[in-house]
Amino acid sequence: MITLTVNNKKINVDVDPDTPLLWVLREHLDLMGVKYGCGVAQCGACVVHLNGEAVRSCVTKISRAANQQVVTIEGLSEEGDHPVQKAWVELDVVQCGYCQAGQIMSAAVLLKENKNPTDADIDAAMAGNICRCGTYVRVRQAIKRAAEIQRNAK
Repeated sequence: MITLTVNNKKINVDVDPDTPLLWVLREHLDLMGVKYGCGVAQCGACVVHLNGEAVRSCVTKISRAANQQVVTIEGLSEEGDHPVQKAWVELDVVQCGYCQAGQIMSAAVLLKENKNPTDADIDAAMAGNICRCGTYVRVRQAIKRAAEIQRNAK
């Protein structure tokens, strides 16, 4: 039995310790916001927060998450009002949407660490998130807008 906290709820799961966190979230906890993209940590569709760090859940063993805090897109904000989520909607970032949860989760960590990122900062932080639709320009604009929303909220 492995115990972890997912979106502020303590959870016990009876799985092999080598099971990827992605599959526990999707198959055992029915959290479908985290997506399977590549399975080798190259696309970013599976990004979640583990103790505030953006991690690729497809290659993160559940044993690493034991007794840790995991946040998925479903737990980023109760009302969908995180600054990144607001900016994503305001600037109509999403096209097909498949990669967007991972994009948002990566952007949220960037803005937690850097309140006013430059284009270079954004490019570096988001480099591991692939969007097959090519929404990169809108993603960058939304991250800048989210930083502005975050700064103005204080």
